[in-house]
Amino acid sequence: MPEGDAVWRTARRLDDALRGKTLVRTDFRTPQLATSDLAGETVQSVSSRGKHLFARIGDLSLHTRLGMDGSWRTYDAGGRWTRPGHEARVVLQTERVQAVGFLLPTVELLTLEQAEAVRARLGPDLLDPDFDAAEASRRVSADPARNLGEALLDQTNLAGVGNIFRNEILYVRGLHPDTTVGDDPDLTRTLATARRMLVANRAFPAIVTTGVDRRGQRTWVYGRGGEPCRRCGTRVERRAPIVTQTRGVEERVTYWCPHCQPAP
Repeated sequence: MPEGDAVWRTARRLDDALRGKTLVRTDFRTPQLATSDLAGETVQSVSSRGKHLFARIGDLSLHTRLGMDGSWRTYDAGGRWTRPGHEARVVLQTERVQAVGFLLPTVELLTLEQAEAVRARLGPDLLDPDFDAAEASRRVSADPARNLGEALLDQTNLAGVGNIFRNEILYVRGLHPDTTVGDDPDLTRTLATARRMLVANRAFPAIVTTGVDRRGQRTWVYGRGGEPCRRCGTRVERRAPIVTQTRGVEERVTYWCPHCQPAP
């Protein structure tokens, strides 16, 4: 699933292509919006909050999420798509550009008030220049007994962390994946680490947490089960995901170094 940095880049790309442009054709390929037509409306802006995208079009907001397999791609008007047509969920066309959303799990047309309500339910965006660290800390620390990694993934606490960053944040902080929020000795530092990682990665297509942008060397533990820890040489452990959901957060595959991240 794309993390907050990837969604941030998608929003900037769409904003560059569509902002201030009038739509000459729209095609919503979802049952609930099949009859909707925004042709003639102007795209005011496209922005992100964590893993959510909001395109303000006239007096409405198009709310979408990428989910596991979704993407937004832009083409010249009349250009050939690089994904199959049956995967398209939204087409926004201006005189010169087509923006196509493929396999989007969420496609909603909201009033501006409804869109603001969705934003309000989400936690502070780690890539927002005005990131509210105090509010993020308040939300995360509201349940001290909760698993810390799960709390970081919960987009209503803070917006933008996905599973790669979750694993890497815990490793850099030396925290075992079973650590609870209340057992984190310095939650402020953990949130600062999360923000620093996303900010450092927002302009690049590949997530790099080690500082080395070369294949096989980009992450500390994520995707490295069975390999030696880059710091101490201990075998990196891997825990398979649990196919259940707790409070709307699906547990995902976990990687950690038993020596650098001792059990609590």
